[in-house]
Amino acid sequence: MAELHIHTAGEAGLFVNSYIWETETGTVLIDTGLLVSDIAALKERLARIARPLRAVFVTHAHPDHFNGVHDVVGDTGVPVYATGEVTAAIREIADAKRAQWAPVYGDEWPPVTAYPTAELTHGQALTFDELTLTVHTVGKAESHADSLFTVTVPGRPPAVFVGDLAFHGTHPYTADGHSGAWLAALDRVAAEVPAGAVLYPGHGAPGDVTMLDAQRRYLTRYREEVARLAAGATTLTEDALAELEKLMTGFLPDAPLTWMIGLGANAVAAELNGVR
Repeated sequence: MAELHIHTAGEAGLFVNSYIWETETGTVLIDTGLLVSDIAALKERLARIARPLRAVFVTHAHPDHFNGVHDVVGDTGVPVYATGEVTAAIREIADAKRAQWAPVYGDEWPPVTAYPTAELTHGQALTFDELTLTVHTVGKAESHADSLFTVTVPGRPPAVFVGDLAFHGTHPYTADGHSGAWLAALDRVAAEVPAGAVLYPGHGAPGDVTMLDAQRRYLTRYREEVARLAAGATTLTEDALAELEKLMTGFLPDAPLTWMIGLGANAVAAELNGVR
């Protein structure tokens, strides 16, 4: 029987989850972490399992999910799977993300980006021993290109790896400015999730389909408050940003990553005003 291992980064690494499926003949990895230290810890986890890595899957085009590909795969030739849309978006944004965040993280930012090597199409399924993984293309949502993976194992409920379509118990990243498309994607995905499925988010603990509803409520409230505070402008003042953080912290109390609240505010204001 396949076994699932969850590897969660620390706060500096945004609490991002990497998922390791252990099968009879090897391991399959979903998402790879952000920072050098977190990626090293993930590699150690894989080494302890002591089964050959057979495949890596990337859910979407954000560095906390693809930054570890180079160090994890190395020169082994292990295939790195993503949808064509996710692959194209990673290639488009990787250099800009490095320019933005490497000065912040210093030596913790991986020096090399490795890209997916095998493109998947919507509905394509791959089998690894008793594990079957099916890809679902989502499009623009939390990132410029999102996807999710449904994994089925005989005798177990379906497992849906939703990437960052839903942040479970943390404040989300909204700075790509696709919050309207994200809301639409949540509606589509919620209607397609198999009955009884367990959802595994990119950030936060596993849960059920209600985490999609919770994400929808958060985004709806966030958009309403940004629209009110921006008052027709495409940026928020410092006072407005402070008020937004206070309001959303109250909406999701005790949740980590509060700095995300202000990070995406101007992108969403621009989106709501038709600039994006």
